[in-house]
Formats: sequence, C-alpha cells, structure tokens
Amino acid sequence: MANSLFGIHGDALELRGRRMTLIASNIANAATPGYKARDIDFAAALAAREAGQGADASEDGALRYRVPTMDSLDGNTVEMSTEQAAFSENAVAYATTLEFLKGRIETVTRAIRGE
Repeated sequence: MANSLFGIHGDALELRGRRMTLIASNIANAATPGYKARDIDFAAALAAREAGQGADASEDGALRYRVPTMDSLDGNTVEMSTEQAAFSENAVAYATTLEFLKGRIETVTRAIRGE
C-alpha cells in the first residue's frame, strides 16, 4: 500500500536520508588522516530500487568514494567545499520530497474524512 500511495518518493526520501548521513560523516572526519570520503550515487540507487533490488543491495551498488581534486598529505579525501555543497543540495531535495509526501498524506486524510 505504501509503495502505491507514495510511489518512488518513499524510496527517494530514505535514500536522501542515508546520503545525508554519509555526507555528515565525511564532514565529521575532515581531519582524520587516511579517511576516504564516500557518497551515494543517488540516481543509481533509486534506479536499483525501482528495479526491485533491496535497500542494502541498491545502496551497496551505488556507494562511491569521492575522487579529490587535490591530494592531501595525510591521505584524507574530504574537501569541505564539496561536502558542504553536496549536503546543502541533498538537504533541499530531502525537504522537497518530504513536502510532497506531506501533501500526499494530507490529500489521503481529506479523502478518508470525506472532504
């Protein structure tokens, strides 16, 4: 029922939430020597979900290590400007998806009430 009610947006919200966690982890480890920044290829993960792969399989297949534009001496690949931009973009997309789902829930609620 949830899939037919929310369509792809439920999966998108979950993936964006997991991506937010990964990016936040990158930012938190910006000073950790040897830390390798990671991200989810959102389009690939969502396509995998649409193809019927499970949550773990779709994420594992879409998990990527960031390639830094400039090497650091300690092997850390976190570039704060890249991470901050990715975090901001993902946060806006997350909020947009959440608003869409909120509207869908309100519509269903009104229909149940007979409004």
